[in-house]
Amino acid sequence: MARPNSLQPILVGVVAALVGFASSFAVVLKGLTAVGASDAQAASGLMAAAVAMGLASIVLSLWLRQPGSSAWSTPGAALLASTGAATGGWPAAVGAFLAAAALLVAAGLFKPFGRAVAAIPASLANAMLAGVLFGLCLAPIKALVAEPAGAAAIILVWLIVLRYKRIYATPAAALTAAMVIAYDAPGFTLDAAGVAPTPVFVVPHFTLEAFASLALPLFLVTMASQNLPGVAVLKAYGYHPKPGLLIAVTGGFGALAAPFGGHAVNLSAITAAMCASPDASADPGRRWIASATTGVVYVLLGVTAGAVTRIAAGSPVLVEAVAGLALLSALGSALHNALADHADREAALATFLVAASGVGFYGIGGAFWGLIAGAVVLVVTRAGASKG
Repeated sequence: MARPNSLQPILVGVVAALVGFASSFAVVLKGLTAVGASDAQAASGLMAAAVAMGLASIVLSLWLRQPGSSAWSTPGAALLASTGAATGGWPAAVGAFLAAAALLVAAGLFKPFGRAVAAIPASLANAMLAGVLFGLCLAPIKALVAEPAGAAAIILVWLIVLRYKRIYATPAAALTAAMVIAYDAPGFTLDAAGVAPTPVFVVPHFTLEAFASLALPLFLVTMASQNLPGVAVLKAYGYHPKPGLLIAVTGGFGALAAPFGGHAVNLSAITAAMCASPDASADPGRRWIASATTGVVYVLLGVTAGAVTRIAAGSPVLVEAVAGLALLSALGSALHNALADHADREAALATFLVAASGVGFYGIGGAFWGLIAGAVVLVVTRAGASKG
């Protein structure tokens, strides 16, 4: 019989994967459908992203013998949901996914490029993210109007679980949503063919508009909100991998997933914290087993993503409510970080307001223009401060 602690990293890895998937799949589905994916294409994209991040976690963990946890970009999916479809539809979105992955690989391989991205003020990056998340976080309120009983049940379960174990609150809400949808559709069935989605390959279409409105903001929020915190988490637990290597590898797996609808693969912060902490193992040298296990479970969840999308199609309003609840913490953190520096507060507010407004010019979404507006305000205010 195995020693009691020998299964600990495996169990932690399983829990981390279930939490990571259940707490954000609704955001991913919403983002993919918002930029033009059909139900079949969204299922393919969910599968591609889950399998890609699972394989990236396995490769990094086995190669480095460190907890190299990967994830899909939840902030990136939220960005897609708020931006909407670009001219060219789904093929243009896939082209943007591939371009964003190429930028991530470049940021990892070429140090000057990575340093330039890291030089973007954290206040503006967080303000842009907060603006992107704001509209989505209103979804639970809108769901209370559209489907009062179902939305109330989801929110109540989320609140109760949040009171006792925060990390399980969103998975519990997602499970409640699935039960409500199944109850409201008694004829719902799910055969074996519907469980495993069919990979849908799309020839990428590259446009300047999609690059500016989707690819560039997707790259920026992924770097600022996922990759940089992911590296910081590993360092906090005493691991010192080469950040460029981690970013390039995860970006490469994202490039492989993009033609099948996967929007972005990056380093994880939340699941990395679970897998890299002493909760995974008292021995830091064994914690990689937790992240490798997370990768295996992600792959298994990916190949059964058809079931998730079939259930989600039963009530998009309730799925969006779960997504909004899942993103509340991220919104709060982004707002706090955006406004923490008093000197940059006006610039951060300008970025937030423009990004949250959803306005677009020349076919380019509000996230990009929010960053531009914030940069202009920042230059003006800093110039004024230096003269004063």
